Formats: sequence, C-alpha cells, structure tokens
Amino acid sequence: MVNHDKISALINSSNYISRDLSWLQFNYRVLAQAQMSSRTVFERLKFLAITASNFDEFFMIRIGSLYNYIDFGKRRLDYSGLREDQFKEKLFLDIHEFTKMQFELIQKELAPQFEDNGFKISKVNELTKEEQDKVENYFSKMIFPLLTPMVYDTYHAFPVLNNLLSIFGVITHDKREETGNRRKISFVQIPKTLPKYYQIEREDYWVFVPIEEIIEAYITRLFRNVDIESVDLFRITRNGDFTLDESDDLDTDFLNELKAKLRTRKTGRVVRMEITKDPNPMLREILMERFDLDEENIFESPVHLDFTRFWQIVGHKAFAYLQPSSPNYSTPVALQSFKRGDSDNIFDRLKKQDILLHHPYNSPDTMLELLEAAADDPKVMAIKMTIYRLAKDSRVTKALLRAVESGKQVSALFEVKARFDEENNLNEAKKLQVAGCFVIYGMSAVKTHTKLMLVVRNEGDKVRRYVHLGSGNYNESTAKLYTDIGLITTKEAYGEDVSEFFNAITGHSQPKKYNKLLTAPRQMRKGFIHLIEQEAKNAKDGLDSRIVIKVNSLQDEKLMDSLYLASQAGVKIDLIIRGICCIRPGREGLSENISVKSIVGDYLEHTRLFYFHNNGDPIVYGGSADAMSRSFDRRIESQFEIVDPLCRKEAINILEYNLKDNMNSFIMNEDGTYSKAKRTEGEKAFDIFKEFYNVSQKSVNKAKLL
Repeated sequence: MVNHDKISALINSSNYISRDLSWLQFNYRVLAQAQMSSRTVFERLKFLAITASNFDEFFMIRIGSLYNYIDFGKRRLDYSGLREDQFKEKLFLDIHEFTKMQFELIQKELAPQFEDNGFKISKVNELTKEEQDKVENYFSKMIFPLLTPMVYDTYHAFPVLNNLLSIFGVITHDKREETGNRRKISFVQIPKTLPKYYQIEREDYWVFVPIEEIIEAYITRLFRNVDIESVDLFRITRNGDFTLDESDDLDTDFLNELKAKLRTRKTGRVVRMEITKDPNPMLREILMERFDLDEENIFESPVHLDFTRFWQIVGHKAFAYLQPSSPNYSTPVALQSFKRGDSDNIFDRLKKQDILLHHPYNSPDTMLELLEAAADDPKVMAIKMTIYRLAKDSRVTKALLRAVESGKQVSALFEVKARFDEENNLNEAKKLQVAGCFVIYGMSAVKTHTKLMLVVRNEGDKVRRYVHLGSGNYNESTAKLYTDIGLITTKEAYGEDVSEFFNAITGHSQPKKYNKLLTAPRQMRKGFIHLIEQEAKNAKDGLDSRIVIKVNSLQDEKLMDSLYLASQAGVKIDLIIRGICCIRPGREGLSENISVKSIVGDYLEHTRLFYFHNNGDPIVYGGSADAMSRSFDRRIESQFEIVDPLCRKEAINILEYNLKDNMNSFIMNEDGTYSKAKRTEGEKAFDIFKEFYNVSQKSVNKAKLL
C-alpha cells in the first residue's frame, strides 16, 4: 500500500517535478476549461472529450512505458524520487481521482443542460414507437451484419480484443448442454466504422442514441436459444509505446520493422480497463486474470465509457450556429505596410521583407501560397520539405505532386514514426514516390521533427533560395487550432543553413556549424546552455539579464540545472510551458528567480520561442523543439535565430503578450500544482486569444522584455 506521507515527502524533496505527475496537472487545466460555466455546453463537451483523448494517449504511451519497466523487471527512478512500483500506485491513485471529477462534471453539470441546448442522449426504450422502429431497422440493416460474437471456452481460444474499442462481454447459459459448464462468455466488439450515436431529428431538438445502447437492446439476436445472464460493456487500452526501442541498426528493413511494431500497438499489454459499474463478477475476474490486471487498472464507469464520443455532438451541423466563431485572419505584421499597387507575386514580396507568421491569427495561406506558386512557377527548379503530419486531402501533397509532374526536383522527408500518423504518412509518402518524388522515410535511429521547406528558384541573374522554418506541422487543418510561428525568408544565411541541413538528413553530409540554426541531436542543448550561462555571467557582472522561454514541455535535466544556476546568479527567468514542466519554481536557494505559467484556452499553444536579453541586444530563437531530452538527443530538430529586426520584435511581442495574459493563465506553485491567475484590483482583462488578432506594426515596435 502507498504510504502517502512518505510519498509526499519524497516528491517534495526532489528538485524536479515528475514528468507524468506534471502531465496530469496539465489535464486538470484542460478539465478546468470544461468546468467553466461561461463556456457553451458544446465547448465544455469539447474540452471534456479532449481530456479523455489525452488520457487514451497517456495510458498507451506513458503508462505503457512504465509497464515496460515493471513487466520486464527493469529499475526506474522517477524525477519524484519514486521507484517504478511506488510511482505506479501514486499515479493510478491520482488518475482515479481525476476520472471521478470527469464523471461528476458530465452527470451533475453538463447532462442537465442538454435539452435546453437542443439535444438529449436517450436509451432505446425512451424513444417513441416510430423511432424505435427506425432504430430496429438501422440495427438490422447497418449494425447486425458487422457484429461477430466470439465465444471463449475450452474449445475456443481467447479472442484478440482490440485497443480502444467498446466491447460487450456477454455471459450466457445454455440449458440444453447436459455436461460441462453451461455458462459461457462471449465477446462482441463494436467496429470503429460505426458512429458513436444514431441521430434522430425531432421538431425542436435532436436525439442521440448511443450505438452500444442499440446493440444491447437487440443483442438477443446474436444469441438465439440461449439465456443471457449478463451483458457488460468494457474498453481496454493497450501499451502503445515502442519509441524507445527503435533499432539503431541502419541496415534494418526499417519500414517492415515499423509495420510490425504498429501491429504490436494494437495487441500489446493491457494497461487499463474501463467497464460499466458493477459488472458480472465472472466476467470481471476472467478479464483481470487474462490481462494480468490489478484493481488499480480497473475503472468502473457510471456513464459512457468513452468521452471522445462527444465530438459527434460538438461537430454536428445543427449546432454550428451555437459554436463560437473565430475572428477573420489578421494580416501578418510584415505585410501590413505593403500598399496597393505593390506586386502580389509571393516571390517579389519575400525579396523585400522576411515574414513572421503567427498562426492561427495569420492564415496558413501565405506559406501554402509559396509552396503552390513554387509548384507551378517554371523558374522554380527544386522543392525540399520535411513532413511530420499532414491534413486530410492535403494541399501540401497536391502541390508536391504538381511540382513532380512539371519536372521539378522534389525531395520530401516523411517522418513515418510520427505517433498515430504512421500509416497515413506511409500512404502519402508512397503516393509521392510513385509520382517520382525523392522520398526519405525518416531515419531509424532518430525521429525527424524539424519543420523546414526550401524552394530553389532560377531568377536569371542568380539562383535564389526561399526558406520556410516553423514550429508547427505543414497541416492546414491544425493551423486553425494550434498557435505556431513560421518564418519565411530569402536571406542567404538561412538558405545556406537549410541546404546544408537537407544534405545532412538526406545524405551523408555532416556540417560542423550553421549560421543561424541550432540543431539536434548535436548542437541544440549545448547552444542553449551557452546562452543561459552568458545571461548568468551578465547578471554576475551587474549587467541587465533576462530569459523568457515558451515551449510545450520542459524536462531536460541539464537544461534545468543551467536555469537553476542562472536563477541563483540573479537572472530573472520567465517560463511559459503549456504542458509538462519538471522544473520547480520559486524554491529558496534554488529557483527564487524562476516563474512558470501555463496558458490553456481556445487554441492549443504550440509555439516555441527562446529569448535571451544579451545586455540589450536580444537573441531570439524559434523552431520545432521542446526542452526535452528526447528533443535534444533522439530527434532531428532545428531552432532558427530570428535576425530580421521587425520579425524579432514580433517574436518578442508574442512573449510579452503571453506574460501579460490574465484570462487563460495558470501559475505553477513550488509543489508542482497550478493556480488560476487572478487579476489584481483595477487590472484590465488581457486575453491573448483575442489580442493577437489586433497586433500591428505600431504595437510590435513597442515590445520589450525587461
């Protein structure tokens, strides 16, 4: 059993915050969005669905990784100071508390609002006779042919039950059998091709009938002439973590190895079982024994097993008018001074001025316009890109295909280890390869996470390189939901760097130094630590010093130690960390000068920026990498220095606005918990998700961080 006092003492004595416990704190901040009464019920359901989706991935990857240690008897010491078994008990205890809050939210606060918002969730027996007839017909025509009951007994092996599918466990009793065990267990998996709800339109509202309710209502048709003793719904989550075990052997048939590991994800060790409340004891016992589960792995649910189902309601066209609409895109700051009569040609515009894009406030069309113009422009000779995640029906793929068909040299590095996008990336890469594109399927030893695009254009007097460097994926769908930055430039220093970088990742070149890039896995950690140490030196010398870092996650111990030393030297350090943060702020003698805030709200914060005051001549980097050990050691990443004065000012403005935000901010306490930021008396509301739509050159030029 967990000794709570001892566990708390160990956790609090560490200089670092546990990565996984910090992630759980992040999910609390997401849940806080679902708890906000000022949001519509549809927004609140959306955020509740996000917490559930987050947990699915957390169990597959983080809990899965933990079980890799436990199941194979390997030792693991968490940042909290806890060994693997202790940590598992602590983590599951906290997760159970979190799930109780999810259930209470849906039952006590959200469900009572459904009918007032034009919909309800109903069981089959709550429908009218006419509606029940429609449901029965839907079951007979659409559902019944897809269902396959799978019996488990002395003659039939235990079936393979799929990850994250809702499954019925059915105990039956056959009186006709004269000998042997008359009670049998069967499993019925609900195919993922079925919607989560059957929809019925009434005169003044919509009725959503859960698919599992329909199947349960007519399940006797799958078990004729036998008595059904019990029907229970459950859902399993399997270990999906295999990233740390990627082969270092470059001669391995990498794509076949990846495909085999994808199959493993679908059949790996069960790490969680969600099941309806008070299930049949026989079913529960068999599943626990079969999957080697402890009580802590079992999550009995009084309501729906899978809250991700709410996406079907949130995205329903009937409620589109109730959804908050985003403002129109704002013009990128660098383009605000362009006048009527200036060339609309993207190449001409870029020759005059670097452009820093800030999504989703600026449209992704500027970047896509460059790519699509390059695909069609006869002067363009080559296009090179790194691709991590693509949108469905991607404009990026279409543009690259057009470029190949027009005879241009096109190179694309597809990261086929982009988690949960592996199969889609393999398919898109094959499509381009067949068309004649030079495709690189990532690298087996490391994951390529950098976001780069290079366009090479023959302009008569010279060959000019147009470069895009970003923090986000080349995905026009997520560009509407994630905050990201992207720099488009024609400066030679970037062109040389990106050309060298592509030569390194597509061939065997190994450049020793770049002009404006910090790259991983070689230079990045060392480069950032050098900049941190320079700020510490300036502070010791009595010079002005300041560090502001905005990333998704901070976990790397060496980088955190350098920040601790800089704090002790007197450097004021502000960290804006959306998710995992393992540094401990505000501890006497360690980190008094470090503050941490997290911004969670309408958009998912994905921008990465590093600011170093440098005695009044700021150095600012942006790019693809978080401050994680995996980013520095096991990924191909790049951070680019922003040198154009206007673009650098805009990056500083982004950080300044983040620090000013008092509507979406959570402040990290020394113990690793978070408190919602509160406005002081008389302080005006400052909401970055609104203010960034109004950024101008005038406001950017005022930006400063000291």
